[in-house]
Amino acid sequence: QVQLVESGGGLVQAGGSLRLSCAASGRTFNSYAMGWFRQAPGKEREFVAVISWSGGGTYYADSVKGRFTISRDNAKNTVYLQMNSLKPEDTAVYYCTADLSTATMRPAYWGQGTQVTVSS
Repeated sequence: QVQLVESGGGLVQAGGSLRLSCAASGRTFNSYAMGWFRQAPGKEREFVAVISWSGGGTYYADSVKGRFTISRDNAKNTVYLQMNSLKPEDTAVYYCTADLSTATMRPAYWGQGTQVTVSS
């Protein structure tokens, strides 16, 4: 069982930056691929980024590639999402996820989400 708690969301102007954090419980954190999804108002939840258990593999949605960076610190059981050059269309609730696979679009574990609002 993995429990995930996100933090770091907030209100930022377009062009600004935010860093989201996700603290995971459980002794097997470094066995899981960690990811971020987001859901904007009136839209379906969508994949943002994922990082392999070792940190050696990262994958991004085309919409965030070059602007967002996912990383993890296995010693701290934490995964991060550094978001730069934010756009109003990045406004969404961001969810941290965990799964044994990097390839799934339906991760087994989800956090409660943190709101990111980008003003124009």
